[in-house]
Amino acid sequence: NKQTQIEMQIRIGINSGPVSAGVIGKKKFIYDLWGDTVNVASRMETYGKESHIHVNETTYELLQHMYQFKKRELLNIPGKGHMQTYFLTGR
Repeated sequence: NKQTQIEMQIRIGINSGPVSAGVIGKKKFIYDLWGDTVNVASRMETYGKESHIHVNETTYELLQHMYQFKKRELLNIPGKGHMQTYFLTGR
């Protein structure tokens, strides 16, 4: 049997802050999160780079003493304006 290997590259976006959460649906229930925190995390993923974890300044400030980060250039995030963001690079 010849095995096929598939290489996957993902982008991860992380933000920290308050969210609203709940179960939605009548026949099939789904647990979901909403709010600006979720929207910014989604933007971090969208404007990130493959095989990187992209975080905003709020998350950076919470984790900067436990992890290593690389500061990025200011990004103009639609609906949010200019934001300072970082790539998580290691422990």
